[in-house]
Amino acid sequence: MAEEDATDDATTRPTRHDGAGRRDSAEQRSRSFETLNLHSHQTAGTAWLTDEEPAENAEQRRLADLTCDTVRMRLIEASAVLATAYAFQTQVSRRHGTSVSSSGAALDRQRATQVNVFPLKPGETSNMFDGPAPIVKERDACGVGFIANPTTGGEFGTHKILQQGLTALDCMEHRGACGGDDISGDGAGIMTQIPWELFGEYRSDSCPKPGVGMVFLPQGEDRRNEVKEVIEKVCRDNELEFLGWREVPVDPEVLGPMAREVVPSMWQMFVKAPTRLDDDEATRDGFERTLYLVRRRIAVELDALGLLKQDDGSDEVYFASFSSKTIVYKGMVQGCILPQFYKDLQNEQYTTQFVIYHRRFSTNTNPKWPLAQPMRVVGHNGEINTLIGNVNWVKAREKSKTLPEEEIKDLMNAENTDNIVMMCNTQDVPNLLEPLVDLSRSDSANLDAVFELMTKSRHRAPCALMSLVPTAYMDEPALANNPEIVDFYKFHGGLLEAWDGPALLVYSDGKSIGASLDRNGLRPARYSITSDGTVYMMSETGVVELDESDIVEKGRLGPGQMINVDLKSGEFKDNIAIKSEIASRHPYGEWIANQRRDVKRTSFADERIYDQDATTFAQGTFGWGLQDIGMQIQDMAGSGKETTYSMGDDAPIAVLSERPHIPYNYFKQRFAQVTNPPIDPLREGVVMSVAMTLGKKESIYKVSEKGARLIHLESPVLNSNEMAEIASLADEDKGGFKQSTLSTRYSLSDGPEGIKSAIDAICDKAVEDVRSGVEVLILSDKAEGMDEMKESTYIPPLVAVGAVHHRLIEEGLRMDTGIVVETGSAWSTHHFACLVGYGANAVHPYLALETVKQWYNQGKIQKMMEAGKITQMTLDEAQANYRKSIENGLLKILSKMGISLLTSYQGAQIFEAMGLGEDVIGTSFKGTTSRIGGVSLSDIARETVMMRPEEDQKKLVNYGYYKPIPKLGEYHANSADLARLLHNAIGLDKKVSAATNRDELPNDGVKPSSVADYEIFKKSLESAPLANIRDLLDFESDRESISIDEVEPASEIMKRFCTGAMSLGALSREAHETLAIAVNRVGGKSNSGEGGEDVVRGSDLMDVDENGRSPTFPHLAGLKNGDSANSYIHQVASGRFGVTPEFLVTAKQLEIKMAQGAKPGEGGQLPGPKVSEYIATLRASKQGVTLISPPPHHDIYSIEDLAQLIHDLHAVNEDAGVSVKLVSSIGIGTVACGVAKAKADVIQISGGDGGTGASPLSSIKHAGMPWEMGLSEAHSALLTNGLRDRVLLRVDGGIRTGRDIAIAAMMGAEEFGFGTIAMIAEGCVMARVCHLNSCPVGVTSQKEKLRKQFPGTPEHVVNFFMFVAEEIRELMAHLGYSKFEDLIGRADLLKESESQVGRVAKTEGVSLTGFFSGIPDSRDDRSFLRAPVSEGGGLKDDVVHVNGFSSDLDREMCNHPDVKAAIEKNEGDTAVSFNIKNTDRSTGAMVAGDIAREYGNSGLDGNLNLNIFGSAGQAFGAFAVPGMKIRLTGEANDYVGKGMHGGEIIVLPEADAGFVAADSSIVGNACLYGATGGDFHANGRAGERFCVRNSGAYAVCEGTGDHCCEYMTGGVVVALGTVGRNVGAGMTGGIGYFYDEDGRFEERVNGEIVKYQRVITASGEIQLKNMIERHFEQTGSEKAEEILDNWEDELNKFWQVYPPSEAQSAVVADNMLGDNVKVSARAPSEQLCFLPVGAGLDAEQTGRCAD
Repeated sequence: MAEEDATDDATTRPTRHDGAGRRDSAEQRSRSFETLNLHSHQTAGTAWLTDEEPAENAEQRRLADLTCDTVRMRLIEASAVLATAYAFQTQVSRRHGTSVSSSGAALDRQRATQVNVFPLKPGETSNMFDGPAPIVKERDACGVGFIANPTTGGEFGTHKILQQGLTALDCMEHRGACGGDDISGDGAGIMTQIPWELFGEYRSDSCPKPGVGMVFLPQGEDRRNEVKEVIEKVCRDNELEFLGWREVPVDPEVLGPMAREVVPSMWQMFVKAPTRLDDDEATRDGFERTLYLVRRRIAVELDALGLLKQDDGSDEVYFASFSSKTIVYKGMVQGCILPQFYKDLQNEQYTTQFVIYHRRFSTNTNPKWPLAQPMRVVGHNGEINTLIGNVNWVKAREKSKTLPEEEIKDLMNAENTDNIVMMCNTQDVPNLLEPLVDLSRSDSANLDAVFELMTKSRHRAPCALMSLVPTAYMDEPALANNPEIVDFYKFHGGLLEAWDGPALLVYSDGKSIGASLDRNGLRPARYSITSDGTVYMMSETGVVELDESDIVEKGRLGPGQMINVDLKSGEFKDNIAIKSEIASRHPYGEWIANQRRDVKRTSFADERIYDQDATTFAQGTFGWGLQDIGMQIQDMAGSGKETTYSMGDDAPIAVLSERPHIPYNYFKQRFAQVTNPPIDPLREGVVMSVAMTLGKKESIYKVSEKGARLIHLESPVLNSNEMAEIASLADEDKGGFKQSTLSTRYSLSDGPEGIKSAIDAICDKAVEDVRSGVEVLILSDKAEGMDEMKESTYIPPLVAVGAVHHRLIEEGLRMDTGIVVETGSAWSTHHFACLVGYGANAVHPYLALETVKQWYNQGKIQKMMEAGKITQMTLDEAQANYRKSIENGLLKILSKMGISLLTSYQGAQIFEAMGLGEDVIGTSFKGTTSRIGGVSLSDIARETVMMRPEEDQKKLVNYGYYKPIPKLGEYHANSADLARLLHNAIGLDKKVSAATNRDELPNDGVKPSSVADYEIFKKSLESAPLANIRDLLDFESDRESISIDEVEPASEIMKRFCTGAMSLGALSREAHETLAIAVNRVGGKSNSGEGGEDVVRGSDLMDVDENGRSPTFPHLAGLKNGDSANSYIHQVASGRFGVTPEFLVTAKQLEIKMAQGAKPGEGGQLPGPKVSEYIATLRASKQGVTLISPPPHHDIYSIEDLAQLIHDLHAVNEDAGVSVKLVSSIGIGTVACGVAKAKADVIQISGGDGGTGASPLSSIKHAGMPWEMGLSEAHSALLTNGLRDRVLLRVDGGIRTGRDIAIAAMMGAEEFGFGTIAMIAEGCVMARVCHLNSCPVGVTSQKEKLRKQFPGTPEHVVNFFMFVAEEIRELMAHLGYSKFEDLIGRADLLKESESQVGRVAKTEGVSLTGFFSGIPDSRDDRSFLRAPVSEGGGLKDDVVHVNGFSSDLDREMCNHPDVKAAIEKNEGDTAVSFNIKNTDRSTGAMVAGDIAREYGNSGLDGNLNLNIFGSAGQAFGAFAVPGMKIRLTGEANDYVGKGMHGGEIIVLPEADAGFVAADSSIVGNACLYGATGGDFHANGRAGERFCVRNSGAYAVCEGTGDHCCEYMTGGVVVALGTVGRNVGAGMTGGIGYFYDEDGRFEERVNGEIVKYQRVITASGEIQLKNMIERHFEQTGSEKAEEILDNWEDELNKFWQVYPPSEAQSAVVADNMLGDNVKVSARAPSEQLCFLPVGAGLDAEQTGRCAD
């Protein structure tokens, strides 16, 4: 788009000033909103108008809006007005050497009384951490496993099993973490069989196996005795004979200070079963159910007496277990401390047949004892992403299942016990049983509660877990021969929403023990079986030392897989065996065939439902704008894809906007980061589904044929034909699904308040209908024609469906019906996600489909099709394209949160509201967080009517929500006008460039900077419409102003400035390098972004001539000797593009990009036209091929995985700090705490409005919160948890001025990032065509012609930074502060501006006080500004965290004399040997870093042979470089060869191993992730995601799990065994060879991009055979030998997989054999084929870099 078309009148807005100097125009603003498009139709009278606003005609309103031109003229003429001052006094100075006390340890800081800096009214509390506790307070991850041997040791087992479990627990220590005192563990525990020999005195002949309760009781003796009395009474009342109490022997002295302070008093209680259950001894099921119900009954009685909870709401009395089969010992300890604390665990009388062990990593520094695991039946490693929805639906089920209260009171009646459990009757009689689920508990505790209930209701434990955490069964090749398993999942999927998320679940109900993995396989799970029948299952292999000669089988759990051990017979069952046994218990397939009705996708109707005028009027009333059709509908209908856009979201948040917004725009999608991963809808869609159901859902606790009676929808997006088909199912002969349609329209004459009665009416009617048997409820806003549209308005569908959904839950009716929303107000993917997320089962978007027809039938569209500008299609295809884009968009939104199934997303409310008031939340969105208040229901009604067009209006309004339009459109902060003002200030002329006359002009055409013009630029922002939360804040100083001469210099302030992570590729070389040089000049921190960097940028420039030109960078101007283009921060993103060892060791800081502000939860995107030859070489990819990064890092699926990557980076570059980039969202505080505990050095908080080169439009607009909220929450949580001194906080996202930086500092930021505004400072004109590679000034284009038009120089950017720094100094002087450091964290210097809040036109309900009052007062304790005393107490910027014991082996290697000599001499062969264990992690990374620092990526001429023996920890061989040969005899865990760049890694089993190597797992998941070179050989199988993002490694293994070669861009992979599904997804380069033993390989390939064929070329055969021969030579592989011995026959069993970019290569095409067939990552000269990019690269070298 041309610059002129992109203009947005940034300077023509009602004025806004802070403090006394501000000119307020609240009245004007209010009037402009009230009058915009507010057509008070005569039929409605004046009911919709405010008292102050008379009805005016449209022309008068437009004229009123044009008064902003006058304002602009006044601004230009105005002299500079300084902003309001604020002040602060402290003893601390970061930059000027004043000492800081480091006193105030974590524990003391937590105890300190926090002063709310934003004053609250009496009775008010801060809402900063409002929300479900598992989201905002604490999240966790862990290491988990079990050991079981029921066949040796007799009935009671052996003490050896316990000892091995405790040893394994200790070896999981690195997967856990400690509290704020660095000693108290986050949690460790075990579950075992009850040790009957230890409890002999409580057993008798009449009661050989009593029920045993492990109870955490109060510390105080008096209170403890009260609790005991209650417990004993409840037991007696329910006929449980109480046998006695046993105080558990413990040693509190071994605990850390925090744990010791809150340690409960540990007791065990023993009870005898009721005599009426004497016949229950064989299974003890009745006794177990009785204990279960009594335990829940005890909680109710204690709660009634105030004895259950502590003051903070946490449990004071907690049953860790209460069973006659199992017992749990756990606590707030490290793994090694558990047996020291619990003395029982040292007693040899403690014997058991099994042990489950668990070590916890919590994001909280003050974790609670009850949160340690295992829980009562489950040990959980992971996070449940769907938790809120799961809990909501369980509560809905509880409300709908009732039993007579009299029946429940007699808990011990065997029949009643069974019935109560099966009917799940809890919530509706809370005086009898405690609630089953509660969002105040952790996700693990809630999952455990439902799982436990299902096991008590006669579900076998594996059956319950199959139902709760189902596998991705659709089109799963592994289940092709087991239809009964597929039918099981189909049946239960209709009844129960999956508990979805990364999860390794280890379970035992006392009858069996087992483990199951989530459908995505996102947690590691390995197992070994020894010759004596012992099964060892563990998160990491090697946690128990086993003799490999005793091992008969080694395996792993793949996605959705399960193993199970029967604790009576000792029988081990693998995935298929146990699931087939469970699934065969009922005829699920027959039930489905008899009862289920399927509604499949059908063709679309061609007929229009409205004429042209009615369609336009309807569109207007529902809030459609011209851009919704011209951008969204055109892209979705025309190409089946969402609109791609760029530059982020710079429009006001909906509640502050002057323009009317539909309710969807008040919601921001939540997304996964750190504690749980997003998933990949593009490449891993095989595990996802949008299928939904309608109808009544039966009990999940009792299986019957009725459970299959549902309507199954193939798509949630319905057309009119499918609606008719659903209607036909009401006929008795077609199923008899009774249906009802409720209109959500109401009369305009009812006025704004009429919405409330209209909502009540439809809710009442919905309840009435469902009670009468309606199973399909349709909420419709469809009007029959213009007359009805004119006379009525409607309840916005999101408000309507939320209200009905919650009302039905309250009435216990929600499970009895499905809800279909028929609406004209849904067209974007975000709209559909909101509707489903708040309760809709399906949506019929009748007006969106009508609009597709309208679009299709336009003459210009038909002409574009004829001209080939739009793909030729039929009307049916256009509508199908639209539906496809919505479905794919829904999958993308689900995937952001790590959710696979739309059924799990339904009702999960995974949003945060921004700008909605309490009555709206309470009516329609119960449980949703809304932290700044906002519009009421009547405000929403008024806003809805404001969108109504004039009756004769022929064209829709162009609101300008996406593309800025002049004058009447939505305000956009970044505009061409803004760019022009800034360019004037910094002396930039966009017409001066290499393409014009720059060389002829003095100083390269850089004009003198202008203070006056900067004042105009600044005032244009200050006087603009309200847009951001910070616009509602003002300063409030606590001291007198000072002279500006007393303020620290701008040069010191600018050291805190950073550039955003904009990649080379998204930006041109000119733009990227200019920014880096400019930021380096001012002492700030430049950021590489995710594209890598040319090695030529690593050295300072010393060849600059008098004209500012350098032969090294001939395309740049305005250079100086001493300039550096090397980015201070080198980013490691999910695509790992350009991440080589040299890239890592030349960084001063390494940033892990967990999320991006413009599209959190999604991967990066670089359109193919921007992948030039240069960019492709840097990224080791293919020129012209679009690059899409995976949404998750494939080595980060949880908080402990992030800790591992931080460990890796600290290992390869010990001098570089590690920063972690997060995006603002609810719960970011607890995430930030976890990141700090994971030893990050810097945490960056990005706002959701961040810029981007290319992103789906809905992601730009609807994901991520403002940085003001995320920064404040993160700072507050870190400070409160005693972690703030461990990390430096950085913020970015729409920061433009010194005022922004001052506010960010007061909210806790120490460094500040500039993104879009920095691009403007080097010449960007805001054309917003970044994604099209057509930037008119070459800032974001890779086209040579456009790059020559780049106008910027480093001086321009430096001028801008200087202006900002001086603005900050002026503010500091007025505030009375001389040192910038003294502003950090001083939120008490901010206040809510009454005048600014008064300018909010839509509502009076906005209030910031509740949220910002949660920021702790840091006026007196400033120690958080320094590193902890334990780390020297100096400047945090100078302190880098150091790896602990897990790098000891790496340090030993680096310090070995032979290794040091080999690196120093750089010649010859050196061999050294070492032993390794699983706690030795990132082994080899430090050695690789030492080599890369000395010689770069490929300069080591010698050979360093490292021979290693044992079980290697995670990331073995990470970042290996050429010359390193690492040979591991044993086994390895996840991430072997991560980022490998050269050399060799060989993994093989011990020679006397008792298992078949080719059938056994030898390395873990995500091996060779991001590898750029090297050779890899594994004599055994690899796990999931082998060679993801491999761009140069040559790898051979003997089979893999799912997703092999995903996102691969180069190298060669050979698999000599079976592989999982989804091979080659997203593969754009490289070759794969796959040995197809079972003849089923073809169904495992993802054919979206790659093709496959037999090995038909001589070159291909040579390459394959030579790689297998080398594999045999290196490993002695029996499998390789068998294949080579029968080569002619075996060759025919191989498939060759290749992407289009390799189609003409010698190994694929039948071309003449050439000399360049590669069989190794090493070239014939023994030099690594991946060469550095730079000025010295010749044509031959470029050719060698092709892969």
